[in-house]
Amino acid sequence: MNTLENKVALVTGGANGIGAEIVKAFLNEGAKVSVTILDINESAANELVQNLAGKHGKDRIQFIKCDVSKEDQLLDAFEKVNHQFQYIDVIVNNAGIADESFDMYQKEIDLNFINQTAVITSSLRGIEFMRKDKAGKGGTIINVSSICGLIRMCPGLFLYGAIKSALIHFGSSIGMKEYYSRTNVRVITICFGVTQSNLALTAKSFDEEINRDNEQIMRNFTLRSPLQPAEVAAKGVVESFTNGESGSVWLVNNGKICDITDNIDQAFEVMSEKVNI
Repeated sequence: MNTLENKVALVTGGANGIGAEIVKAFLNEGAKVSVTILDINESAANELVQNLAGKHGKDRIQFIKCDVSKEDQLLDAFEKVNHQFQYIDVIVNNAGIADESFDMYQKEIDLNFINQTAVITSSLRGIEFMRKDKAGKGGTIINVSSICGLIRMCPGLFLYGAIKSALIHFGSSIGMKEYYSRTNVRVITICFGVTQSNLALTAKSFDEEINRDNEQIMRNFTLRSPLQPAEVAAKGVVESFTNGESGSVWLVNNGKICDITDNIDQAFEVMSEKVNI
């Protein structure tokens, strides 16, 4: 069992929604900070810091304005936190959008997966800061995925689902014991079901027919899987940190939290049955 007590944590996309609830949950669990929020929403982040500083102390939370899709800004933020505290224990990669309209789909790719930005850059650089075989002391990286990465929905957010599926592959691979034994950095993936957040309200497709039908699609979807509070998603992050092994995949859906690593392992075994390497 792992504890957040006296840990230095960093949360991307932490100014509002699920990210803000993760920040609150970490502080309630005793994170040392400073939990550091990385976000581009300056007004929301400052308001959150002010509110939480009054409850937990101004030395335990801070905000660094950062567009995590900009590699230089992300790495500069890492350097600032590492210099300030001499280490980083926990990174939660929560920032993301679900806008795959023609005007925004490239931004979505950048923010979520491709070209070593955002989640991938944060994970790789985080490992470099933390890894025990390069003078670090180990740590934990938690990457936020989605149930969209576990299922195929048609019509749906095709690109978003593909990106979130890729995050599951990435985390469950780089987190395996063969690599973890070198770095002592746990990599955990957590998949949220439909959760009360801005993302659920602002999702857009490149297909105008899907956008027009989206309200009915969401209504049908929530009948099967009602919106869960963001607080439950944050609780799942804490539980995955506390009990999750490196490479594990967790699901928070319909208010329930469970480790689904065995399911993921079985799925890859089935997909690779006819592969000879």
